[in-house]
Amino acid sequence: MLKLSGKTRWIVLAVVLVLALAGMTALALRAPRAEALRMEPAPLLRTLQFSARVATLSRVEVGSTLTGRVAQVTVREGAQIKRGQVLVRLETDELRAAEAQAVAAERQADATLQAARATLARAEQLVKQNFYSAAQLDEARRAVDVALAQQGAARAAVTAARARLEQTSVEAPADARVLARMVEPGQIVQPGKALLNLALAGPTQLVAQVDERFLDQLRVGQQAQVVADAFAGQRFAAKVLSIAPVVDAQRGAIEVKFTLLQDAPAFLREDMTLSVEVETARREQALALPLNLLRQTSGDSARVLVAVDGVVHERALRLGLRTLAAVEVLEGLQAGDAVLTGSKVKVGQRVTVLVVPWQAAAGQPAARREDGAGSAGSAMTNAMGR
Repeated sequence: MLKLSGKTRWIVLAVVLVLALAGMTALALRAPRAEALRMEPAPLLRTLQFSARVATLSRVEVGSTLTGRVAQVTVREGAQIKRGQVLVRLETDELRAAEAQAVAAERQADATLQAARATLARAEQLVKQNFYSAAQLDEARRAVDVALAQQGAARAAVTAARARLEQTSVEAPADARVLARMVEPGQIVQPGKALLNLALAGPTQLVAQVDERFLDQLRVGQQAQVVADAFAGQRFAAKVLSIAPVVDAQRGAIEVKFTLLQDAPAFLREDMTLSVEVETARREQALALPLNLLRQTSGDSARVLVAVDGVVHERALRLGLRTLAAVEVLEGLQAGDAVLTGSKVKVGQRVTVLVVPWQAAAGQPAARREDGAGSAGSAMTNAMGR
């Protein structure tokens, strides 16, 4: 076994001590680590998400023009109906009896007229033979005129009776869907009382009240994706049809209408609430940053901290498209630049850069719904892979 002399042992101990002090000094002088985002071109999408309701072009209330007892209601709520289809039938016993009475009165009037004309013909012959006077002939003519008037009144009564009988059947004015049924068999109905509420067939529209702050982002023709709470997996497409020319002053909102780009799904119901997500802008390749990294923001300009060769520098930026979480950088940065995320570093400081992942398209949340986004909005976000 090799034995060290006392002097050698002291030399080895001194070397170890020097090495330890050098390591501690190097550790103390090493630049602190700072997280940064590596700028890389990527798609940037801006959308607005808000609630809308299903609406049809027109609604009508259908009622009876007669007072009567309901015998039959042939449709239920939600049913699709055709123009001329019988919806409600009233009892007809009394009206049929009235029709029969009117028909009998018409026949009697016809017989009376026939008799009056025969009497007039005989009177004219007798006048020629000087058996009747002119006054008697005039009386026969007046009898014919009265009989004609009675016949006209009787025929009018028959027409009215048959019209009332036809009115016991309430028919659909057009192709439609039954929204509400407010009548049941046995009820007594009166003119002016709504029995059924119908949505006339036509293009289905969606109507939304959008916060006026987002008005500058909306354009007619923009594409949208729509989803309902109860059918989160069945998205369908729509587009902006119109934007109201005025703002609702009380709500600070503007009405936006959408038209469907496909046949309306079978589950859609009148006044159903939906989540609509409108694509308002897109960049296929953009350098984007999270909004919270910007410093001294003013309009379309801002500043950020970047690391160049391990030293912190400040850069002035010109900004472009904004979303709720990210912003496009038009000038001031290039692909590969490292933008620092921390706020404790200072300009001129040396740092060791630690790159962290971030994607503009996946990192930005959808615009909040005006009513507070609910489950439909979450379902849409998840379904779209946002």
